[in-house]
Amino acid sequence: MPYFAQGTPDLARSCGSRGGRSAGGGWPIEGFHMKSLCFIVSSPSTVKAFLMEQIDALSKRYQICVVFNVENGDTLPGLGAEVEIIAAPIVRNISVIRDLRALLFLITLFRRREFDAIHSVTPKAGLLAALAGAITRIRVRTHMFTGQVWATRSGLARNVLKTADIVTGRMTTHVLVDSPSQRDFLVRERVVSAPKSRVLASGSISGVETARFHPDSESRNRIRQGEGIGVDAVVFLYVGRLKVDKGVLDLAQAFAQLCTDHSDVWLIVVGPDEEGLRPCIEKICSKSARRLRFVGQTSVPQEYMAAADVLCLPSYREGFGSVIIQAAAVGVPAVASNIYGIVDAIESGQTGLLHTAGDVADLQLKMTQMTDAPELRKRMGANAQTRARNRFAGELVTSALLDFYSEVLG
Repeated sequence: MPYFAQGTPDLARSCGSRGGRSAGGGWPIEGFHMKSLCFIVSSPSTVKAFLMEQIDALSKRYQICVVFNVENGDTLPGLGAEVEIIAAPIVRNISVIRDLRALLFLITLFRRREFDAIHSVTPKAGLLAALAGAITRIRVRTHMFTGQVWATRSGLARNVLKTADIVTGRMTTHVLVDSPSQRDFLVRERVVSAPKSRVLASGSISGVETARFHPDSESRNRIRQGEGIGVDAVVFLYVGRLKVDKGVLDLAQAFAQLCTDHSDVWLIVVGPDEEGLRPCIEKICSKSARRLRFVGQTSVPQEYMAAADVLCLPSYREGFGSVIIQAAAVGVPAVASNIYGIVDAIESGQTGLLHTAGDVADLQLKMTQMTDAPELRKRMGANAQTRARNRFAGELVTSALLDFYSEVLG
C-alpha cells in the first residue's frame, strides 16, 4: 500500500534520509542527522485521543512518522507538516491473511526507512511492529501496554491473546505501561519483565489536557437544558465504548434500582454502541426511561463531564481509566470498579468510591452514597481536580516521554 505525507511529497521522501532539519527547525546543517521515530497504531482514533501532544513535542527533536490504517480516508489535521503519515493495512480484528500482509508491509517499510526507533500502541499494532522491528533489527523497539483483553477471558481465547502479548513483550527492547498496578499485573503474569518495563510519570497513556478539561458552568447549564435535566438533579455519567466488559449492563441495573428510591437522578451515556447494547440498557431501565439519555460518539466529552455530578466506570478490565482523570480535572468524582489500572486513577475515599467489579448491589450502594451526600461529592470533586492537575497533567507525561527517548536515543 502506498504511503502519503501530511506535508509535501518532497518532505515525505526526505523523512527517511540521513539529513534532516536543524534542531531549531531551520535549514539542514551539513553532517547533522535528526534521528527518526515511527509510531505504529491500528487506528487514527488512538492518535487523536492520546498521542497528538506527545507526537508534536517529539517532532521538535526527531523525524516522526505515524503509521495507521487509512482505509476510511482518515487524516490527522492537528499534526504539523513535519509529521509524515504512512498508510498501512493494519486491522484491529484477527485476520491471518491481512495480518501477514500488514507484517510484510512493516518489514518492507522498516528495511527501507531504517528508523532509529519504533513506538507501538494497541495490541495488534504492538505485535506486528515488535515482530517486524526484531526481524529488521530496529535498535529501539518500544510498546505501550494500555490494558489486556485477555484479562477477563478464559480457555483458548485467553491463552492465544496472552501469548500474543508475551511475544510483544519479548520482541521489544523497552516496555511502557500506563499504570503501576497494570505493570505489577503484567510482571506477575510473566508477560513482561520488571527491568524492561516502566511507567511514565504517575501513569496514564497521555495524562489529561487541563486546558480542555476544566469546570465549565456554561456547558453544564447548556447540556442540562438541552437534555431537560434540572439544575438540582444528580447526574451520573458514563463515557466510553458500550461493551459488556465495560460493565454498562451492571450500570443500567444499578441505576434502575437507584431510581426506585430517588426521583431526581439521571444517567447520561456517552460513546459508540459497539455491541448493540442500547436496547438491553433501555429494557433494564424501562421504568426510568425518561431519566436516561444516550449521546453516542462525541468530540466534546468535557462538556458532558461538566454537566455531570459523578462519573461511573464499572469496567471489568481497564489499563488505567483515562476518563476518570479527565472527569477529575473537571471537578467530577468517580464511582468505579476496584480493579488494576482504575485503582491508580482513583484515590479511594478521597477522589471517588470503588466497588467490587461485577457486583451490582455494591455499585448501587456507592451510587446511593454519592446521591445522598452532596457535600461528599463536592469534597471529592475538589480533591480529584487537585490530584488530576498535580499528578496527571498531560505535560507531565509528555515530559516523561521526552526524557525516555532522550535516554534511549540521545
